[in-house]
Amino acid sequence: MSFSEGQLFGRAQHLAAVADTLSDAGRGAGGALVVKGEAGIGKTTLLRRALDSADGMAVLRASCVEPESTLPFAGLHLLLRRLEARLDDLVPDQADILRCALGRADVRPVDRHSVNLAVLALLTALSAERPLLVAVDDAHWLDRPSADALLFAARRLDTLRVAMLLAVRDGHAPALPAPGLPELRLDRLSGPDSDALLAAHANDLPSHVRRQIAGEARGNPLALLELSAAHRNGVTTGAGLPVEGTLRATFADRIAALAQSTRTMVLIAATDGTCDTGTVLAAAEQLGAGVGDLAAAEEAELLTLSHNCVGFRHPLARAAAYATASLPERLAAHRALAAVLTNPEHAHRRAWHLAAAATGPDEAVASALERSAEQARARGGYAAVATAYERAAQLTPSLCARARRLSAASRAAADAGQPDRALDLIRQAESFCATTAARVRAAMIHAVIADDQNRFSESYGVLRRTALDIVGSDDSDGNDDSGVANRDSASHLLFWAAHSAWLGGEPAKVKQAADDATRLGLPAAPHARTLVRVAVGSPAQSAEALRELVEQSTSIFPRCADRPLELRGQLAVATWHLLLGDHSAARDLALAVVRECRTEAAEGVLAPALAVLARAELALGLHERAAGSAEEGLRYAEESGQSEAAAQLAGVLDHLAAMRGDVTSGGSTKDTPDTGSARTVTAAGRASFTEESHALALLDLGHGRHDAALQRLHAIPCADGFDMLRLAPQLAEAVARAQHTDQDTAWWRQQWSRARDVVAAHAEWARRSGLHWAVAVALRNEALLAERAPNDTDEDATDAGALFARAVELHRHDDRHPFERARTELNYGEWLRRKRRTTEARTHLRAASMIFESLGARPWAERARAELRASGEGVARGGAAGPELAARLTPQEQRIVTLAADGLSNRDIGERLFLSPRTVGYHLYKAYPKLGVSSRRELARLGLAG
Repeated sequence: MSFSEGQLFGRAQHLAAVADTLSDAGRGAGGALVVKGEAGIGKTTLLRRALDSADGMAVLRASCVEPESTLPFAGLHLLLRRLEARLDDLVPDQADILRCALGRADVRPVDRHSVNLAVLALLTALSAERPLLVAVDDAHWLDRPSADALLFAARRLDTLRVAMLLAVRDGHAPALPAPGLPELRLDRLSGPDSDALLAAHANDLPSHVRRQIAGEARGNPLALLELSAAHRNGVTTGAGLPVEGTLRATFADRIAALAQSTRTMVLIAATDGTCDTGTVLAAAEQLGAGVGDLAAAEEAELLTLSHNCVGFRHPLARAAAYATASLPERLAAHRALAAVLTNPEHAHRRAWHLAAAATGPDEAVASALERSAEQARARGGYAAVATAYERAAQLTPSLCARARRLSAASRAAADAGQPDRALDLIRQAESFCATTAARVRAAMIHAVIADDQNRFSESYGVLRRTALDIVGSDDSDGNDDSGVANRDSASHLLFWAAHSAWLGGEPAKVKQAADDATRLGLPAAPHARTLVRVAVGSPAQSAEALRELVEQSTSIFPRCADRPLELRGQLAVATWHLLLGDHSAARDLALAVVRECRTEAAEGVLAPALAVLARAELALGLHERAAGSAEEGLRYAEESGQSEAAAQLAGVLDHLAAMRGDVTSGGSTKDTPDTGSARTVTAAGRASFTEESHALALLDLGHGRHDAALQRLHAIPCADGFDMLRLAPQLAEAVARAQHTDQDTAWWRQQWSRARDVVAAHAEWARRSGLHWAVAVALRNEALLAERAPNDTDEDATDAGALFARAVELHRHDDRHPFERARTELNYGEWLRRKRRTTEARTHLRAASMIFESLGARPWAERARAELRASGEGVARGGAAGPELAARLTPQEQRIVTLAADGLSNRDIGERLFLSPRTVGYHLYKAYPKLGVSSRRELARLGLAG
């Protein structure tokens, strides 16, 4: 394909980078490139050159606009609107999902991740015929669902004939977060390149004028051209302004020089913002402009017309056209556009133009916006819901109706992950209407945001105060039903208040809320009293009380019209299962919430849901899935300021890094090999001190640094309730295996005594739980302490072997916690070797080694291999699975090979890792020669199965 520099001065390297991207796509090694730079720097020109040079390639192009940046899937609609017939190439489910997302079928909620997969499948199908170029200009205006879908695909193009170019303006909000994708930055032109551009395009101007232009433009190509045109016409506007202001001023001057009817055409195009030629012409005709004015605007190099799309030569020209029009002109333009947008498909756009044309409260327009908001909700866009409801509230004459709409806007903003905006909106709502319903809505929204930001005491205060106020208020006008509703609302608020206090570790406040509910005779009183038992009991007592709450969960969290709040209730139950050790149930519930959050675009609930899911997956040994859930959730949590979820998610990633040995930090971990990992335990500043200490202690245990681990665990405050359950396995092993601490010293004996108490509490909880894995861990803990009991205690060290053996047997009846099983096998194998029962030891050490390797827990695997060598067994370093074998593969190949060794098909692996079956096959094709095998059957012999 031809890709010469032509008249693009100073862009030879950039053109070469784009040409390479297109060439790679042509040979089946596709990829994406994010083109970044300031306004006017040449991003659009570079994309146009790529489009002109895409010989033999199919092309999908779109230019995004600000008015559609909050409309769900608007960007995908621009890109794919001419491909409806090609959707039939997909499997029916994916075709249906895309049609719903693009508004081509009945509007219904769609799972965002399913849309992402469908878009990738469509690009795969299109590129199978011939190479495909996807070019998106002004991608910073992409709506969030469209951006997610394109970025999801962009990271998975390496085996496809697809090149994706995304042009993004610097310093612009919303930006396009594209971590992991290569960037191509366009800087300002050098002095010689600026002079060359002026010589080519403004050689008719005197040299001193060209020098003045070069100084004002400061290397911005569009500024060089526009200022040259302005000087040529005798206009010198913009001197001394920033480059963007200078460009805007030159465009404004050019617009002012047009005939009135042509200015009207330009204003209509700017006001519409969607490049729909038919709509622009129809609206312009209502105000006296016509096709001739469209041609005149194009000749003035303000508008461009291609593929039945009216666009602006540059976004700043559009901004200048709208900003320089008078208020009456803008109102007339919006009214004209609303008048021609009569198709139901355009109801959203019509409502917004009517709102823009309104000069005061108008219930009809407000209602239209509310309908638009609910349509946006159905398509999965809570940010758009919030914006529509907020504008509807501004146009609402009735104060209480205004408060209702502001509350709806606030809830949508919270569920879209915009907590600051949500708080501002709910405070506005409180000022307009003080009915009970309005106050309950406001309290719940405020509390949800406070909980998400780890401000549990604030949440408790808001909920309890509101509950006590409404149960004592008299706004029911003698209506018994209203009085009952008030008490039900107060009851609901008080339980949530108690729950927030429990999460915040304030049992006195939990009891206070329960006492309030009991004193007032509210329905939540029994549940709140049960929550008090959870907050103040031993681990076993807390678990027993929590199981009661799980059994009563349907009455505690009944179905309600507020779906995001209902999802919060379901998530609370999932968290309870997590604390009870029933990780499978927790995962199933959390996964259901995550799927619905994606379908509903409830991003405010998504991060906490992914936190629960990631923690359950970590416990179940699903490390790849846990990492994926945690990475995704952490992005949402950080963007929305949900510090509580962020800490939990960072903690999951830290524990995974510790298991893998991917941590480099000071202190005891200084000897850890540098693996090049992007994350370290101590880098996760969002995680609490306790989370960090637990992760670092786990790292130390994996490397056999038991004394260092014991020091870390000693620094963790004495835990109560469920916190003890996390501490017990770590503390038992650290105390039992510490080598450099004299058993007779007071400090070590103090640690052993503490460990005994914690292990005893854990054992009581485990036995009452009835969970095989939990009882097995409890037996392992007891065996470790019995093995290293001080001489003057009643502990019998000879019981350790029997305890270990029972623990291993229980693990083999429950294979859903592989990491804990491997730890038990390792500890037992170590004990057997020290008792010189080496033949028995090898069986357990081999099992531990294979499980650790399958999980990628390198330090633990090496520890098991060291014990095997000490037992007299030579550990194969080439034929068997090990670090050297795994090092031959890329991380993606390792993941795919492990799943293939488990017997999964290419399609099954693709569904788990969000890859196409073809991509899975490609990676296996590359991995087999590295492993010295030629089939799936041979993989099983390498010990790579999970």
